[in-house]
Amino acid sequence: MNNASSSCRLLEEILPGLRILPVDAAALDAAQQHLDQLTKPRGSLGRLEELARRLAAMRPEVRPLSVSPAMMLTVAGDHGVTAQGISPCPQIVTRQMVANFCAGGAGVNVLSRVSGMDLRVVDAGCAGGPFAPHPMLVDARLGDGTADMTQGPAMSRESCLAGLRRGVELVRELATQGYACFATGEMGIGNSTSAAAVNGALLGVAPEDAVGPGAGADARMVARKAEVVRRALAVNGLDPAAHAAHDPLTVLAAVGGYELTVMAGIMLGAASCRLPVLVDGFICSAAYAAAERICPALADYAMLSHASAEPGHVPAVARLAARRPLLDLGMRLGEGTGAAVAYHLLRCAVAVFNDMATFESAAVSSEGSLP
Repeated sequence: MNNASSSCRLLEEILPGLRILPVDAAALDAAQQHLDQLTKPRGSLGRLEELARRLAAMRPEVRPLSVSPAMMLTVAGDHGVTAQGISPCPQIVTRQMVANFCAGGAGVNVLSRVSGMDLRVVDAGCAGGPFAPHPMLVDARLGDGTADMTQGPAMSRESCLAGLRRGVELVRELATQGYACFATGEMGIGNSTSAAAVNGALLGVAPEDAVGPGAGADARMVARKAEVVRRALAVNGLDPAAHAAHDPLTVLAAVGGYELTVMAGIMLGAASCRLPVLVDGFICSAAYAAAERICPALADYAMLSHASAEPGHVPAVARLAARRPLLDLGMRLGEGTGAAVAYHLLRCAVAVFNDMATFESAAVSSEGSLP
């Protein structure tokens, strides 16, 4: 089965009628022609021009170009693998941080506010049962935390499909409210171990290269994480050497997390609406790896926000189709903080595309100005 037919099959399994169209090459060319007419040497704004070109080609019928309003979706879930002693933080911290998000006190709250993004916190499956209703909180619960992936699948295939579907449907509903850009963030004690396992199964990253300190693990605990990832992959029949053959839904169900699954759905949902989606750091990029395998055309709509300081991000990003990360600030907090900072670059790219004068309108000679 070729990539296109496989993608259609998997998207149809998630949600009947779900489609993601690649960005049109003619729309990319038209956007480039417009950028080349602006009062600057061609390409002189570097990656801002690349961003503007991609954003303009996603929906060429919509002008002026806009990425506002934007929605940050920070997705939370708990992991049964924490029973293996892979995090210095107790599992209850996931729930405590959700409360902190809703109170407005976390890093992603601060950075989303200053970047001009709205924020919602999505409960994909935190331990301890449902939260009390809150205006910022979205209930997308799949369970009370995943099972321990070293003992078998973290979740059923049916739960995985439900999580993907909830992510898609959430974005589609927000798109009908006028949101023009999305970003993903996460919270979940143990999720860096889950993300490392996903990267091993889908990208072929060796366990010792896929893991890192996460929430502050020391060298001994990092070595334990690598062994836990190796065991989880073996128990679930996922050989990193055979990564190209692994079904992404099977991988997500076996070693993923509820929040990774919902985030993958959010990314696919944004692309199905032809809207950009900013992918945060290490853990979000593992969700992206699964979503990209489900539908490679997602790469036309997704932007990797930043190069995480988590060591496993480097070999993972090298194997992804999405363009290189927009920023490298040594960040590794998660939550969506890197995506919130990167959103400002999208706003700058849009302003260049919409507001710069052309050589003709400014009565500036283009002779000698262009290479």
